[in-house]
Amino acid sequence: MGKVTLGLLQHACSADPAANLAKALALAGEAAKGGAQIICTQELFRSQYFCQEEDHGNFSLAERIPGPSTEAFQRLAKRRGVVVIASLFEKRASGLYHNSAAVIDADGSLLGVYRKMHIPDDPLYYEKFYFAPGDTGFRSWKTRFGRIAVLICWDQWYPEAARLAALQGAEILFYPTAIGWHPSEKKRHGAEQHDAWEVIQRSHAVANGCFVAVCNRIGLEKPAGGDGIEFWGQSFVAGTGGRLLAKAPAAKEAILLARVDLGEVDTTRTHWPFLRDRRIDAYGDLTKRFRD
Repeated sequence: MGKVTLGLLQHACSADPAANLAKALALAGEAAKGGAQIICTQELFRSQYFCQEEDHGNFSLAERIPGPSTEAFQRLAKRRGVVVIASLFEKRASGLYHNSAAVIDADGSLLGVYRKMHIPDDPLYYEKFYFAPGDTGFRSWKTRFGRIAVLICWDQWYPEAARLAALQGAEILFYPTAIGWHPSEKKRHGAEQHDAWEVIQRSHAVANGCFVAVCNRIGLEKPAGGDGIEFWGQSFVAGTGGRLLAKAPAAKEAILLARVDLGEVDTTRTHWPFLRDRRIDAYGDLTKRFRD
């Protein structure tokens, strides 16, 4: 265990997947030059957030894993000696698609894939049209720079997901994200919505004694004929006690760097022994939808 520098890539996305990939690779290279050892993209960075509408044409944005994007990041990871988490629209098979994240170690090897488990279906977040629920379960990977877990966007609201990742020894939880305001709601609900999003994830750090790193996009993206979503950025890293260690601005491109000491995970979990005091004999009802 030691100190490691995290790098989160926050930026706007264009309608050109090749340009978005080139931009993410360039930002990742800059992050590595700045000392980042584990680099995370935002959710579905290769495109604008296409889930604002149900359009079969958008399935053409998907790619295989491994595939062109993972191979490009594998080359970068090996050349720079960094770990990379790349969030991708995965085509697993004909008619079977996932919202996925590839985990690449610092030698360029593809350690595995996480597939988003919780799939939303809200106004302008029509993800159930595109993505099958993940079947990888919640897992962690031992990388050159620490044991990490990856969860994706809507997963961030679920304490069960964070807990199960922590129970596999994850020292850092990464959340590639694409979340923002409906412009018509921002004035009335915007501050409360953002605060809830930040607080719930900081609470995962507290409850599990681990670091949490959240990477969100920026920009106003509009589908045809709609008001769109104003992505609120504000990517952040929280410490093992929930304190904000670093935070990006709301509307600016940023490479957010944060130096964390993985030794704090052991210290926090020893002094706040939530894992010790869990009543695993009493949690059976968690596997039920609701207890009537």
